[in-house]
Amino acid sequence: MVISDPMNVGDIYTFTFGGDQVKECRLSESNRKLFQSQSLSTPESFTYTGKDGWEIQGWLMKPIGFEEEKSYPMILEIHGGPHMMYGNSFVHEFQLLAAKGFAILYTNPRGSHGYGQDFVNGCRGDYGGGDYEDLMAGVEAVLSEKSFLDKERVFVTGGSYGGFMTNWIVGKTDRFKAAVTQRSISNWQSFYGVSDIGYFFTKWEVGSDLDEDPEKLWEHSPLKYVDRIQTPLLILHSEKDYRCPIEQSEQLYIALKHRGKKTTFVRFPDSDHNLSRSGHPELRVERLKHLAGWFEDNLASVKEE
Repeated sequence: MVISDPMNVGDIYTFTFGGDQVKECRLSESNRKLFQSQSLSTPESFTYTGKDGWEIQGWLMKPIGFEEEKSYPMILEIHGGPHMMYGNSFVHEFQLLAAKGFAILYTNPRGSHGYGQDFVNGCRGDYGGGDYEDLMAGVEAVLSEKSFLDKERVFVTGGSYGGFMTNWIVGKTDRFKAAVTQRSISNWQSFYGVSDIGYFFTKWEVGSDLDEDPEKLWEHSPLKYVDRIQTPLLILHSEKDYRCPIEQSEQLYIALKHRGKKTTFVRFPDSDHNLSRSGHPELRVERLKHLAGWFEDNLASVKEE
């Protein structure tokens, strides 16, 4: 078996079963030397009450080099899918941002796998409704309970559905000082016709096709609320993304620039929807530099204020 956990990228194990006994043998330690020279942050699992009293699971990672008496900024990370889930695995991006001095919050709001089919269906037809409330409840829960978190220095990012939700969040609230949206959805009406899954995914998730109820698609499109966006927004997108085509980010960027909002658009050539996981190594490094740099630059702006 190959096993990963939040502190280990992954290694090969064998398990021998005999009667009531199970013997475990680790065969590889691929990153032993690397991790001996690095410090990692251990995620702390917790639960909180989301919208309608639903129990939501989340994790909080302290910044590397954490000192109890200091105050730290926090980044909310939102997973894709939406029917994916955070769990017991290593996430390099989180460790990198923790090493930059940020606390990391990640949760499994309604729509996530792992908690039963009713929970999975909880966001269908309600994108930006209960799922948004679940995420915001998680932010407020940790900010109220953890004195080391700076309530004025909170940031947000996510990819795919997490990118949609990042776009949605900054159009609903000014709670976050800066945001990074990645491989996102901004307009369900155009997504229906350009995504490789738009022709069925749109009806399945939002509840309508373009020809049935285009107004419902527009109601759930972050682009509709672009006038409300005040949060500095970095837009990251791959040029060969066919799942969430780059025109989704192009529309959002032009709308923001037209209104004089603070935004930057970074395009990644010869890359697809999976850039952050399996893209060209050089471009993956560039993506992380832009991601971390945007938060660091805007963190500096907050300090100046």
